[in-house]
Amino acid sequence: METTQLAEVAAVLADPSRATMCLAMLDGRAWTVGELATTAGIAPSTATEHVRRLTGAGFVTTLRQGRHHYVRIADPRVAELVERLSEHANQQPPRGLRSTLRARRLARARTCYDHLAGRLGVALRDGMLRTGLIDRTDGLVLTPAGRHTLTELGVTLPTGHRRPALKECLDWTERREHLSGTVPTALLTRAVDAGWVHRDHDRAIHIHPDAEQPLSRLGVTIADLDTDNN
Repeated sequence: METTQLAEVAAVLADPSRATMCLAMLDGRAWTVGELATTAGIAPSTATEHVRRLTGAGFVTTLRQGRHHYVRIADPRVAELVERLSEHANQQPPRGLRSTLRARRLARARTCYDHLAGRLGVALRDGMLRTGLIDRTDGLVLTPAGRHTLTELGVTLPTGHRRPALKECLDWTERREHLSGTVPTALLTRAVDAGWVHRDHDRAIHIHPDAEQPLSRLGVTIADLDTDNN
């Protein structure tokens, strides 16, 4: 039974168009079927069929807003699965200048569904551990100092969620952990709203100069992100 279920899950992402659509939705946004069709280079009618397959498998959910139907990744577990599988799909170095530049941008800072990843995400985890804002002695937790700092930075700390507040997520470009969970999600939301960063269309994160001070309070030095350790 488990073998059959595993094969069914693998078959969902075996189609290149469905895989491309899922990778696009890792930016955490809701997409129209037309936008997904353009991204995958297929007809809208074909994209609609793929969305039905993904919905039936529990990979995505759909919602209606006015005349438009939107599609998004169903939950963080699906996003983490797609992110992990993308690690195995990107073992070969990218070819061509544009691919190389894009790979470098994604490795420096990107979104992993609804939280920060790449060197920025890893540096954030390391910095918050080093400065005592989080602790992993008895499971990964936000310390009182961490709550105080994040609150001062304007981050709205979530409460009452079934999803973990903090969780380690293996970063596929850095081969080290970054932070996922409701707290990193709230931090990314605050960073975007405050103009410290903005999301590019390909999941890359552009860091603005205004981010230097808040990131330093979280133990991150922006200049260190430009040191390529790979």
